[in-house]
Amino acid sequence: MPSAKLTQFLDENHIPYQVIHHSKAYTAQQTASSAHIPGRELAKTVIVKTDDKLFMVVLPASYKLDFNMLAESLGVRKVSLAAEREFKDIFDGCETGAMPPFGNLYGMDVYFAESLIDDEEIAFNSGNHTELIKLGIDDFDRLVHPKVIHCSYKL
Repeated sequence: MPSAKLTQFLDENHIPYQVIHHSKAYTAQQTASSAHIPGRELAKTVIVKTDDKLFMVVLPASYKLDFNMLAESLGVRKVSLAAEREFKDIFDGCETGAMPPFGNLYGMDVYFAESLIDDEEIAFNSGNHTELIKLGIDDFDRLVHPKVIHCSYKL
């Protein structure tokens, strides 16, 4: 079942969405394949940090996060991948590694890879490793207000 916090938020805001069931998968590319969605159309959520501040970066599953590009886009000297122990307790109701890209629900800023902005829809983990949620990119933008940045490259 998708994260109750997420579905309640979507329902309260009258956002149409689709739940897509798939075989258990742990990587973004495995999830895309299992759900029969091109990797370019599946958004993965990566938790990163600068100093002690955590934030989300959302990018296509078929792209790789470039930490130097990200640091430059953010105007900071260093950005690193956050360790699971640093964020696992923040995402109540979510399995570790399956967090939806709604940082606003968890007190976290969201940065959105510019490589996703031309898509009409976005599909992403719903809080577990067996379901995705798909909704319109305009609805996502209106609810999350992510900051669009240049931070990734195609694998």
